[in-house]
Amino acid sequence: MEFTLYYRGELKSNGGSKEKHSIRKVFHPQLQNLWNQVPLSTHQKYLERSKDPNELSILKEVGAFAFAPLVTEKLRMVAELNILFLRPEPPGAIITQGGDIDNRIKTLLDAFKVPAQPNSLPKAAIPEIHETPFFCLLEDDNLITNLNIETDRLLDSSNSPNEVVLIIRVKTKLLGVTYGNIGLA
Repeated sequence: MEFTLYYRGELKSNGGSKEKHSIRKVFHPQLQNLWNQVPLSTHQKYLERSKDPNELSILKEVGAFAFAPLVTEKLRMVAELNILFLRPEPPGAIITQGGDIDNRIKTLLDAFKVPAQPNSLPKAAIPEIHETPFFCLLEDDNLITNLNIETDRLLDSSNSPNEVVLIIRVKTKLLGVTYGNIGLA
């Protein structure tokens, strides 16, 4: 399965839980929309809580949130990311006014995944009504098998050196076919 995610906003190096969750909130409606389209629309049952251990659910409870990651170990799925990283600086500048690229990418990757524990979320964070479940890309960032980043100059006017435009091309792959992931290739 291949799709594209889009982000425009602040991307700080060493972003904290508040910044990461703010970024996560931008991707939530895009991924929610993806789940309403084929082939994911035929797998809506994975978004339900189940008390039956034989039923597959991808939901991960963290604090008050029920996260629904697309790429999970349960589905035997991994992801490749191809990122066009536009920023208000010349292409090729690895250490920039907005911070070094690798730490900014780490902030992005952390925003893609389910938070490991409640203290990885902002204090007193609770889901809004349309955030149940809260859609995210990854169960864990160790499910990324390939990461390609191309930087270029953001030619639009920017108010901050931390502002970026990211075009993220996602390609999911199955590690093996199971009853649960048939149709998701």
